[in-house]
Amino acid sequence: MDDIHYPVVIIGAGAAGLTAALAARGAGADVLVIERDGSPRGTTAMSTGLIPAAGTPEQAAAGIADSPARFAADIIAKTKGSTDPVMAAHLAAESAATIAFLQSHAVPLSLVDGFLYPGHSARRMMGTPNRTGEELMAALAAAASRAGVDLLTDARADALDADADGLVRRVTVERPDGARETIACTTLILACCGFAGNRDLVARHIPEMLEATFHGHPGNTGDALRWGEALGAALADMDAYQGHGGLAWGHGIPILWPLIMEGGFQVNRRGERFSNESLGYSEQAVKVVAQPEKSAWSVFDARCDTVMRQFDDYRDALSAGAIIQADSLAELAARCGLPAEALERTAAQVEACVNGAATCPFGRDFTGKTPLQAPWFAARVTGALFHTQGGLVVDPDARVLRGGGGALPNLFAAGGAARGISGRGAGGYLAGNGLLTATTLGRLAGTAAARRATV
Repeated sequence: MDDIHYPVVIIGAGAAGLTAALAARGAGADVLVIERDGSPRGTTAMSTGLIPAAGTPEQAAAGIADSPARFAADIIAKTKGSTDPVMAAHLAAESAATIAFLQSHAVPLSLVDGFLYPGHSARRMMGTPNRTGEELMAALAAAASRAGVDLLTDARADALDADADGLVRRVTVERPDGARETIACTTLILACCGFAGNRDLVARHIPEMLEATFHGHPGNTGDALRWGEALGAALADMDAYQGHGGLAWGHGIPILWPLIMEGGFQVNRRGERFSNESLGYSEQAVKVVAQPEKSAWSVFDARCDTVMRQFDDYRDALSAGAIIQADSLAELAARCGLPAEALERTAAQVEACVNGAATCPFGRDFTGKTPLQAPWFAARVTGALFHTQGGLVVDPDARVLRGGGGALPNLFAAGGAARGISGRGAGGYLAGNGLLTATTLGRLAGTAAARRATV
């Protein structure tokens, strides 16, 4: 493919890359997406595929009062004001348009009903029928094919050729047999995720998660950061990440957080609670890793089990034997290897908090929850690092900004390659932030790159 030229080249065929490709094609540009794997998957395929959006027709039909301003306020509150408020407001304002854009390409997104995720003040999650990232990726790949997007698979981008002023001219790719090819571009979009799979970078930027299980795509090696830095790009929020405090022990399946938000709780090997689980699944990861054997048990009941069965991940966990069921707490404790008296005491304390007879020592508000009751369920889990949220600083059109101010001439970034809106650390991650920035920045990057390429 030496000397072949495309107006828009995209590195990475996850949700960010394919959404950018659809937008660029819609704006009239020819597009090539370079993907290291044999088929498009990325980090998205390992997620639930949920995208938050405010002000959608689906919310209006369900009688849900929401707005971009309310969504932005939730983002800023979750990050305790440490994120860029302009970008938070911008992405919240663009979120409903992103959903409509994807639906126009036959991506089957519908409103997730029945519960709130931590930090969200309104039901605004949109997902495919089975609530899986695999399903979302299949729909995006089919849409890209229909739109005439060219996809180069089994091709790992390993170098950029740029002028002294930062204008990227070519991308070099390496094939599995070691052969190398160069592809010329007018504009380039980096959609190749973050650095959670790079142990050295994790040790440098988020050392508290160095011993956590990495549950992400192997392409998370920090290539976009390396290329951007070499071109003088600005980086920010490098200690931000999405963790998860509920990865099924020995199975690698996320046990999702609705069971916690519906009244479930976590205990350690001593049968004791150790944190406010409702603050969020991301910040819970490091708390679980700090427990004996780096594990905990998520404890819930049949009502929570019913809520969870709408998710493919949970059904997979059931099939894998990761969910333990018992008719009594004593039986549950025996099957989990936990001290029965301690578990029963912890469950009684939680029930007292629900009934208003006690206050949670960790500050969790249990009011309004339904008391848990037999039959009981539990899953042994560990803390995991899913993906990073820091990265290349971008403007509202997803153009990569220089460290000294201004934008690089023709470089754009989306998804994990770009700085997210999670602020610092793990505590600012609001459920769905990853796919919000992937799809919305992807759409904006594709549109802006095509506009620049066709001038």
